[in-house]
Amino acid sequence: MGTLKVTTPSEREIVMTRVFDAPRKLVFDAHTKPDLVKRWLLGPPGWSMPVCEIDLRVGGKFRYVWRRDNDGTQMGMGGVYREIEA
Repeated sequence: MGTLKVTTPSEREIVMTRVFDAPRKLVFDAHTKPDLVKRWLLGPPGWSMPVCEIDLRVGGKFRYVWRRDNDGTQMGMGGVYREIEA
């Protein structure tokens, strides 16, 4: 796996770039299909991801929620797709 490069072109934008030694379709699917995202985008031990919603289109939204198993504490994040490149 290549080195992660993070840039902030503006105050409201973060661009992360990394090269993977894997087929392009596999990497794209791993970032855009909820069943695959839930397999690798894990929280700390003892957390699960009960919500993984992806509306993969420009203007579509994504939302992730993680839950701590022992007490139900939740944390989440989400956003809007502004551009999609496969």
